[in-house]
Amino acid sequence: MYNPKSMNAEEFIDHQEILDTLEYAEQNKNNLEVIDAILEKAKLRKGLTHREASVLLACDIPEKIQELYALAEQIKKDFYGNRIVIFAPLYLSNYCVNGCLYCPYHLKNKHIPRKKLTQEEVRQEVIALQDMGHKRLAIEAGEDPVNNPIEYILECIHTIYSIKHKNGAIRRVNVNIAATTVENYRKLKEAGIGTYILFQETYHKESYEHLHPTGPKHNYCYHTEAMDRAMEGGIDDVGLGVLFGLELYKYEFAGLLMHAEHLEAVHGVGPHTISVPRVKHADDIDPDQFDNGIDDDTFAKICACIRVAVPYTGMIISTRENQKVREKVLHLGVSQISGGSRTSVGGYTEPEAPHDTEQFDVSDNRTLDEVVRWLMEMGYIPSFCTACYREGRTGDRFMSLCKSGQIQNCCHPNALMTLKEYLMDYAAPETKAIGEKLIQAELENIPKEKVKEICKDHLEKIQQGIRDFRF
Repeated sequence: MYNPKSMNAEEFIDHQEILDTLEYAEQNKNNLEVIDAILEKAKLRKGLTHREASVLLACDIPEKIQELYALAEQIKKDFYGNRIVIFAPLYLSNYCVNGCLYCPYHLKNKHIPRKKLTQEEVRQEVIALQDMGHKRLAIEAGEDPVNNPIEYILECIHTIYSIKHKNGAIRRVNVNIAATTVENYRKLKEAGIGTYILFQETYHKESYEHLHPTGPKHNYCYHTEAMDRAMEGGIDDVGLGVLFGLELYKYEFAGLLMHAEHLEAVHGVGPHTISVPRVKHADDIDPDQFDNGIDDDTFAKICACIRVAVPYTGMIISTRENQKVREKVLHLGVSQISGGSRTSVGGYTEPEAPHDTEQFDVSDNRTLDEVVRWLMEMGYIPSFCTACYREGRTGDRFMSLCKSGQIQNCCHPNALMTLKEYLMDYAAPETKAIGEKLIQAELENIPKEKVKEICKDHLEKIQQGIRDFRF
């Protein structure tokens, strides 16, 4: 029986509740009275239940879909403004003992080269990322207790934080590794990580067990309950996600929101981020083998529904998606994107080498500078800010600021500051010229009476271009 406060995965992700939700959504997908009531509730910016949001996802009335899209874009602006946070993944190792059918790192893949970065190689990768201008990383590694134990992950985090190259420094390391113990999550917290990210892949238990036939990841409940253990270990910023294409997308959508509701009910704070990856081609993985793929329009609709359902949660899209798709969903709620990404182990120091250790094919191959310029040309502020983590604005503290609208008083000036820093240290001349105009326009648009409220000293330092005032 569905119980969002239960600590048992099969109760807070209740199969029958999802089936009932999908049936309710199907019955009401053209019910204007129900749909209008849900949209009116969404306009309050306090979120929707998984059942309400599922009705919007099922709705196929064109004018209501457009109303949904407009609302999603406005909610994104209300909570996150025109800022887009920039990050890059860093693959440490592709050794893995699991048998996941959708991932080329699976144990039975004997022709993919296996590689694990040494600490010196980590150092070189980080320097390459710093030289691009990156400040925030998400580290990735396969699950292998021998090759990738928690001690290796912790050592890599220490190495990453220790590197100061020219004007570069990685200020926040997010971690995307396999489900682990409360003790290990405590160790990650002590190492100073940002967000702990773990994709569920699929919330459908039967499909999950079929897709993970061997290895520790086969255990559905242990994997699904990982976020509870992470929070018990002191990590209050966690990131959810499913791999769309493995199971019916409406099922996954409902399960994803039920997981968010569970975290809110039990821990008082929902997910810090939600990621929306789709199955992509990779070594020995053909996405056409999975018959639940979704087209770009459906994908965009999913993003819009997530935004109105969990208005305070950051939404991440990676370079799995091409420029056109990324541009569309930026308008529908996405608040974080990767740039200049490599999904191979050692891919930043050897960008021209064969990408035979890639986890998936990258669809957006532009450089970070090209991504930054593209964002600014669309009127967005590329943000490299990590101040919230370092000032303790995480978990329920961040959410309370976000829900009250006060987080913009921190994030907006810091986004401008870190963009200014990027322009000074890394940008190509054309990018710098566009950025300087954007920053000036942003400063001129801030009402004078708001200047003190949003950290006037920060803005003055932006105008002065002081290098050593770094966020």
